[in-house]
Amino acid sequence: MQPVSTRQAYLDWLRILSILAVFFLHSGMAYVEDWGWHLKNKETSNLLMEVNFWIGRFRMPLLFFISGTVTYFMLKSRTTGSFIGLRFRRLFIPLLFGMLVIVPPQVYMERLTQGFKGNFADFYPSIFTTGAYPKGNLSWHHLWFILYLFLYDIIFAPAFKWSMSERGKQRLAFFNKLAIGKRVYLLMVPSVIAYLSMSLYFPETHDLIHDWGRHVYWIFFLITGFTCINFPALMDSLERNRRTSFLFAFTSIFIINYFRWNNPGPEPDWGRDWLSYAHLSLFPLTAWLWIFTAIGYAKRYLNKKHRIQNYINEAVYPFYILHQTIIVIVVFYVIRTNEPVLNKFLFTFITSFVLVMCIYHLFIRPYALTRFLFGMKPKKKEVKRVVETGDAPLEKSAETIQPAIQLS
Repeated sequence: MQPVSTRQAYLDWLRILSILAVFFLHSGMAYVEDWGWHLKNKETSNLLMEVNFWIGRFRMPLLFFISGTVTYFMLKSRTTGSFIGLRFRRLFIPLLFGMLVIVPPQVYMERLTQGFKGNFADFYPSIFTTGAYPKGNLSWHHLWFILYLFLYDIIFAPAFKWSMSERGKQRLAFFNKLAIGKRVYLLMVPSVIAYLSMSLYFPETHDLIHDWGRHVYWIFFLITGFTCINFPALMDSLERNRRTSFLFAFTSIFIINYFRWNNPGPEPDWGRDWLSYAHLSLFPLTAWLWIFTAIGYAKRYLNKKHRIQNYINEAVYPFYILHQTIIVIVVFYVIRTNEPVLNKFLFTFITSFVLVMCIYHLFIRPYALTRFLFGMKPKKKEVKRVVETGDAPLEKSAETIQPAIQLS
């Protein structure tokens, strides 16, 4: 089977849904107990925590998987060098801008709750003098994903480009055999082994330097996403096996929650016996199974473009960059009220969403500079052409066609 030549609508819809899942999770972080976060409400919701726990199993793995497919389409019409240059512009520039402009208000709001006195102008110089977060005030916060993806794409770009060549596809032809029957689930095995081997010794940090366990884990999702679109028979297999994926995904999260809710035995002695490894393996397995479920059902039912999709595709990357800062600012004031916790969450979710979309539509989308800083493609250009109609020329304007923005 030949590789796909055009962007697939279902992948764009999944990318949009995955960003909304991240937005939902971050909107609720102040109102759940299990996770440490920048701001916390006094009262928390166990029901909201359960939704966040489920989303948290697969939302970042799905983003890396989808990013792997995006890398394929970006490399398809570019050399390795031009691809790296493009990733520098669309990933590194927004990351740097985000660290200097978007993230500092988050840290400022957190420091206010910790006793800092002064306005934002008093606080801002400290990001250059106090060192890295959490001890200092310089941070990439939620933009760690952009940094990691940038480095992974740069490192693996030559290998990705080679795998797309005729020689590469011949050497890697065994991937087509994984599309037969249920063999596609073998794609999970390397990641599960890596997770079991490293997660106990390298806990998740997002600090780049000490995050080796998660580096290996995320890279497998990125590479697998790239491989599945490079060998489309694998995507077809995920579509055929979507019910099986859903069955095992549901079963895996059910088993995890059974142990979380019922405490049927002593706490696992992590790394000491096979039962602890079996328990630990459920976490990467459920991530993969929910991703395979999402891919299978989306390919089957969401592979249709809608006229609003181009607008949403452009908005989704700036939306991701902005969303947590707006949420933190809204939460800072909401947690001071005496409303029930679920009311606070709903207000945070709705208000933050509206604010982010308004900022995007009014201040980012229309202007070339802000589009550049937020990693968007240049604004569409109007091209004038003359159409001869009878004796007199009729001047019309046509816009250059702009494909969907490639999310980091």
